[in-house]
Amino acid sequence: MELVVAELAANAVTHGRVPGRDAELRLSREGDGCVRVEVSDARGERLPAVWDAGTGEDGGRGLLLVVSLAKEWGTVPRPGAPGKTVWAVVATGAPETPAPPTSPGDDEHARRAAADELTALSQEMRLI
Repeated sequence: MELVVAELAANAVTHGRVPGRDAELRLSREGDGCVRVEVSDARGERLPAVWDAGTGEDGGRGLLLVVSLAKEWGTVPRPGAPGKTVWAVVATGAPETPAPPTSPGDDEHARRAAADELTALSQEMRLI
């Protein structure tokens, strides 16, 4: 999950940057235990392409990681703003439905822990 988020965010910063416009990162849990990652940037004319870089090149292999690790991925026009959104769906191995809480506070504790984890990951990605 971390590699996919890092690659999509790095690509947005490296290839999708427009001065004065920020990239946007969204993470959401899908109903099937997967996590959907969406990274939007302002460069709609620069779509990502998967290619196998030569041995002498420094970059060009990141999307191969995304293709290998994600169940699916793609691009769509950025909703409500110029640019594009690159998305990927990654299986987390988490069960489809959470186990029933053993006490009334356990469910709320699990939600807070998940929210804290997503917040920390989002803050980490803003440093890229």
